[in-house]
Amino acid sequence: MRVRLPALLLCTAALSACAAGPQVDPRADIAAPPAFAADLPDAGTDDDWWKGFGDPVLDTLVERGLAANLDIAAARERMRAAEALLRAERGDRLPAIDGAADIGTATGDNSRSSASAGLFLEFDPDINGRMGAEIRAAAARYAEADYLRADQRRIVAAAIARQYVEYRRTGAQLELLEESTGLQEQTLDVVTLRYEAGLSANLDVRRAAADLAQTRARRGILEIQRAQAVHALALLLGEAPGTFAPDGASGIDAIPAYRGGPALGQPVDLLRRRTDLLAAEARLQEAAANVGIEQADLRPSLTVPASIVLGGGNLGDFFDDFLASVGAALDIPLFDGGRRRAEVDAADAELGARYAEYRYAFLDALGETENALVAIDAFGQREVALSAAIEQSEAALEQSNALYREGLASLFDVLDAQRQLIGSREDLLDNMADLSGAYIALHLAAASPGPEGEGAA
Repeated sequence: MRVRLPALLLCTAALSACAAGPQVDPRADIAAPPAFAADLPDAGTDDDWWKGFGDPVLDTLVERGLAANLDIAAARERMRAAEALLRAERGDRLPAIDGAADIGTATGDNSRSSASAGLFLEFDPDINGRMGAEIRAAAARYAEADYLRADQRRIVAAAIARQYVEYRRTGAQLELLEESTGLQEQTLDVVTLRYEAGLSANLDVRRAAADLAQTRARRGILEIQRAQAVHALALLLGEAPGTFAPDGASGIDAIPAYRGGPALGQPVDLLRRRTDLLAAEARLQEAAANVGIEQADLRPSLTVPASIVLGGGNLGDFFDDFLASVGAALDIPLFDGGRRRAEVDAADAELGARYAEYRYAFLDALGETENALVAIDAFGQREVALSAAIEQSEAALEQSNALYREGLASLFDVLDAQRQLIGSREDLLDNMADLSGAYIALHLAAASPGPEGEGAA
C-alpha cells in the first residue's frame, strides 16, 4: 500500500525511530569458574609471550611472520572491506541526491531546441529502525573482521613457535641419532672382535648389526620431518619453501625452554582478551541486529522524495520554466501470509544459535587452558623421571659391557641396556619439546596477541 501526501510528514514525526533489535550482553550470562585448576606460571609484563623462551632466533622469526604472513594480510583486507561496507551503511542515513540533464533539437517546419536539468532527492528518515539495525549489523561485522585480523596474530605466533620447536626437536634427534649410532658401532666392533677370537657366535654379530642398521634407518624419517618444519616456517613467514633456512644449531640444548612471560590472569580474563572470543561476541551482536532488521519490516516505512527541474520545451525559456516538488511515501505492511513474522522468528533462532556458539567458544577456551596446564605439570614431572632413567640406564650399560667382555653376560643384556638408554634419551628429548609445546598451547589459549593485535573497540 503506497500513500503520497505531504501532510504525512507531520503524522510520522510522532513515530519512534529507536534502533530495532534486542540488546545482548553474553558476558553477563556466563558463570566463569573463579580460578583455574592449576596455578598459572609466574610472568613479567611483556605482551610478546614468545620472548619468554629467551631465543633470539624465535623472536626474529615471529616478528618476521607477524609482518609478512599471508593469512594476516588476507584478514587485514577483509577488515578493510568490512569497514568500507560500514561506511556505505552509514551513508544510507543521509539524503541521496542525483542530477539529470537533457538537451535536444527537433528539425522540420517547427524546428526548435529544448533543454532541461534537475536535481532529485530521496530521504529515508528510518521511522521503523531498519537502517539503524543495518548499521549495527555492519558495525558488528567490521568488529568481527578486526578481531579476526588480530586473532591471526595470536594463531601465527603460536604456529611459528610450534614449528620452530619441531625444527629444533628434529635437529636434536639427528644429533642424538649420531650418538646412538656411534654407541652401537662400538658394540658391534667389540662383538666382531669376540667372534673372530672364537668367544662369541655369529648370531651376536648379526644382532648387533641389525640394531645398528635399524638406528641408521631412522635418519631418513627425521630428515623428512626437519624439512617439513622448515617448509612450514617458510610458509608462515610468507616465503617460498626451499628459500628459507634457520640457523644450523642443533642438539638437546637448542630446544627452547620456557623461562617466563606475560601474566595470563584468570578465566574471566579470557572474555576480555582472547580475540576469537571477541569475534564470537561480535557475531552474536550481528545476529541481534539482524533480528532488528526483520522486526523493522513489521512496521511502516517512509521515504521523502523531492525534485527541482529547470527548462522544458524551449531552449530560450530555460530559466523561465521552474518546477519543484516534495512528497512522502508511506509503506504500511498489512498482510503477507505470515512471511515477515516467520523471518523474525528465523532471525531470532539464529541469534539463539550464535549465543550457544559463543558459550561453547568460551568453554572451549577454558578447556584449552586447563589442558595446557595439566600438560605442563605432567611433562615437568616426566622430565624428572626420565632424567633418573637415563642415569640408571647409563650405569646399566656400562656394567653390562664390562660383564660381557668378561663373558659373564650375554649380548642380549648389552643390547637391551643399549636400547633402554637410547629410548630414554629420545623420550627426554621429546618430552622437552612437548613441554615447550605445552607452554605455547597455554599462551595460544590464554594470552593476548599483543598491542598491535588489539581488536575493534
